[in-house]
Order: sequence, then C-alpha cells, then structure tokens
Amino acid sequence: MSDDWTSHGKVRAREAEGVLEVVVDGLTTQAKYYKPLIYEFFRKAWRGARPVWGDFSVEIGMEYVGEPPWLDLDNLAKALLDAIKGYAFHDDAQVARLLVERRPGERERITILVRRMSGP
Repeated sequence: MSDDWTSHGKVRAREAEGVLEVVVDGLTTQAKYYKPLIYEFFRKAWRGARPVWGDFSVEIGMEYVGEPPWLDLDNLAKALLDAIKGYAFHDDAQVARLLVERRPGERERITILVRRMSGP
C-alpha cells in the first residue's frame, strides 16, 4: 500500500494495487455522521481513480478503545457505502462481498478497504 495519503479533516484515503483505503479518525454512535463527512472528503479533496462497473469486496472495520460504542454495524455499513458510492464504485449494488466488524484497536477509527473482484 502506498504512503501517499490524501487528507481532509478527519478523513484520509489512498489507492494502491487496486485497493482503495479510507480511514476516518474518531468514533461517534451516530452512523449518519459519517456519510456527509466522507462525502465532503471525496468531493473536495479526492483526485483518485474514477468509479468503474463490476463487483467489489468491501471490508469495514470499526476500531475502538475501552468499551465498544453502542452502534449498529448495519447502519454504519449503509452510511459508509452511501458515502463512497460514486467514488469507489457507481452503485452500492456492485458490492458482492461485505465484511463489517467491530474490534479493539490502538485508536478509535473506521477503516474501509475496497477491492475490485476478479471476473468469473
């Protein structure tokens, strides 16, 4: 993975070897907070590859310190997929594999990894 991050506020992203990595620093229990935050990052700062058609694999990791926050992972996933739609892929219907997990970490953050899946 490249060390060439593009940053704007609490969001940073990079692309390398067909993988888009997006990191959001900090956590909130309001999943709806993430959609405008990430959307603004892509609209104002991102100059990466244009979205393409095909199937994608998306991994979302919510890292927390101490007690896990009271946050529905399904709502978080929907907000994040809506935020990256139009930048990572054209439509979230292109997501053929989705992994969403909550795990302890060294800092509170959300990590999104988007990979294009190979053809049949």
